[in-house]
Amino acid sequence: MEKGLWVGDWQSQNARDFMKYTISKGYKVDSYEFGNQLSGAGMGASVGAEQYGKDIVVLKNLVKELHPDPKTQPKVLGPSGYYDEKWFNSFLEVSGHDVVDGVTHHIYNLGPGDDPNMIAKIQDPSYLNQVSQTYKGVLNIVNKFKPQSGAWVSESGGALHGGAKDLSPTFADGFWYLDQLGMASTYNQKVFCRQTLIGGNYGLLNTTSIPNPDYYGALLWHRLMGSTVLAVTQESNPNLRVYAHCAKKKPGISIIFINLSKDSSFNVTLSNYEHQGRNLRSTDVAKPNFEFRGSKDREEYHLAALAGNIQGQIVLLNDVPMVPTETFDIPAVEPKLVNASTPIHIAAHSIVYVTIRDFQAPACA
Repeated sequence: MEKGLWVGDWQSQNARDFMKYTISKGYKVDSYEFGNQLSGAGMGASVGAEQYGKDIVVLKNLVKELHPDPKTQPKVLGPSGYYDEKWFNSFLEVSGHDVVDGVTHHIYNLGPGDDPNMIAKIQDPSYLNQVSQTYKGVLNIVNKFKPQSGAWVSESGGALHGGAKDLSPTFADGFWYLDQLGMASTYNQKVFCRQTLIGGNYGLLNTTSIPNPDYYGALLWHRLMGSTVLAVTQESNPNLRVYAHCAKKKPGISIIFINLSKDSSFNVTLSNYEHQGRNLRSTDVAKPNFEFRGSKDREEYHLAALAGNIQGQIVLLNDVPMVPTETFDIPAVEPKLVNASTPIHIAAHSIVYVTIRDFQAPACA
């Protein structure tokens, strides 16, 4: 090892023994990810791009040897680290096509968990936008080398080193987390792995398995947002983040609105390329590029912090506190039905999911 740079060929015997053990037990393994945060400068240790590229070929051949059936063969993923354009390009050029099934990278764009300015970062649209350059870069790499499973965010917890104890388990973290899900989808990232389910300050569940606020945001995303991403623009105020997908349960579309502003609320009208009147202090217009002829009631899920305390750990859904039942079950997650002809109201410091069943988006047919 030279100043954190590990040199020499990968010794694969331990991996071989481990794979043979999982096979003997009948365990079904979805994928093997090669190393952890070794790309670029690494995190304490790194491996050169060419060496990593050669070593991952060894891993691929090992997987193919021990799992000869292509139908059950685990995927090979890498490099499982921070995006570095030159390093990623070099490793994929060396490994060649049909070796890496998915290009994986990590996102911790909020920085160290002890940063006293993190609450400001998480409400700053300009700051949140910066990570889009990473997503664009990874997408370009994927388009160039065309791995079968595309780009994956294989680890993301917002804040480094276990998360931020006064922010990660609170409502405010949803401004970052759900914006990341929307942005990652926009840049065709196929998988987004949250760090973590339980553990550290950034767990979706706390150490007693009680959901933190991000759990409910993730649950709604899972239930409402389909895999087809739709183009949507909102040009009036950068504090209002908007992402749209085909609804997971057809028909219709689902939209998420994230209001970073602590002072301004918005009344949003959906239109077909139609720029309607607006008041920047209270009324902005989202303009999806598909047709809307609404007649049915829409389904709305309004998430807000209890008593407006965004650094609190109780989230309200349509004004009802989300706390487990006496039997520790997840409380009912139900929408309120709203006349589709009325604007969508987005309160200050809130997150709103909306499903519109009769929105005619051609991509969702």
